[in-house]
Amino acid sequence: MPKKEHIVKYTDEELVKVVKEEGTLSNWEKAAAMSEAEIEARVASDPDEAEMVMDWDNTTVELPPSKVVLNMRVDKEVLDYFRKTGKGYQSRINAVLRSYVDQCEQRLHQKG
Repeated sequence: MPKKEHIVKYTDEELVKVVKEEGTLSNWEKAAAMSEAEIEARVASDPDEAEMVMDWDNTTVELPPSKVVLNMRVDKEVLDYFRKTGKGYQSRINAVLRSYVDQCEQRLHQKG
């Protein structure tokens, strides 16, 4: 596994203090004075945004399905395999099971 980055945490109050003492690299006055057309032109010229179209009027918020706690027995080798894949192994087990269920449902609908 790759080494984790050094992450520094600050409270809201600490961040406000840093901005007051050191300032910010953002020019908020200039940004606030820009027209919608100027903002759109800047975004369009950004290579990271090339061909990206977002229709925010039709966006939805989709919450992940709720999970249930399950106590079950599995083969030791199966659990060991997933544990060796690192953090998030339970989510990967769930993804494998979800894929299996989706494929079974798809086959069932093709027959029916």
